[in-house]
Amino acid sequence: MKIALGADHAGFELKALLVATLEEWGHDVIDLGTNNGSDSVDYPDFGAAVGHRVADGDADLGVAVCGSGIGISIAANKIPGIRAALVHDATSARLAREHNHANVLCMGASLIGPPVAQDALAAWLGADLGGGRHLARIEKLSQLDQRA
Repeated sequence: MKIALGADHAGFELKALLVATLEEWGHDVIDLGTNNGSDSVDYPDFGAAVGHRVADGDADLGVAVCGSGIGISIAANKIPGIRAALVHDATSARLAREHNHANVLCMGASLIGPPVAQDALAAWLGADLGGGRHLARIEKLSQLDQRA
């Protein structure tokens, strides 16, 4: 699977760990930066970059990290076709994929530690997209993109 990752300066270290983890697991990674944690950068740029790569089909899924995960998830969700979910553990990550068909996983590096982040990533990647009642809700989310 091809996965795009992006982070601001606050999320740089966690993103680097997740890039290495995904590569170890055999995934193709598109690292969209930032490339260091010392230069202040703007999270909307990286959330949007991840969102565009997924929406355009250049990546199957995306991962975005900033300090809280909130700003970068808002930025990613501005891109039509993106369902970015801010998660805090493996359960919220699994449910984001199963129930909401989240195609971008967002995390806050200041709020989630490396082992929990890796567990969340594994749970999200391993989750099956839910059908049934979830499909009608996903369709409603897609219709919101059409109204934007």
